[in-house]
Amino acid sequence: MKKIILLLLVSFGFMSVSNAQAKKKGYETVTIKTPGASCELCKSRIETYMLREEGVTKTVVDFKRGTTKVTFWNEKTNIENVRIAIANAGYDADDVTANPDSYKMLPRSCKKPEDGGPAKKP
Repeated sequence: MKKIILLLLVSFGFMSVSNAQAKKKGYETVTIKTPGASCELCKSRIETYMLREEGVTKTVVDFKRGTTKVTFWNEKTNIENVRIAIANAGYDADDVTANPDSYKMLPRSCKKPEDGGPAKKP
């Protein structure tokens, strides 16, 4: 009987250690650099596009700082998919460059200065 109780205690100990090492499931919020988002139109385009992304619950673009804060459910998506979604909207996201076809579709006011967009303010 003592051996069975000892065996159960040891097995519960291992189970708790393995559960502690598992990634927490739930909501995650990340901040992504989006230097190409430079106006209200950019903000609106990214936030609207991200509504369609599975697992994303909230997106807030701060075009003055060049960042986008995204809250997502980490069981349905991950940070890399979020970056790719922003790139598919036509904007650079951290180290992921904008999708060329989507970037071409952006209005002139949302493009980079070297591509005919507005000059950046110092």
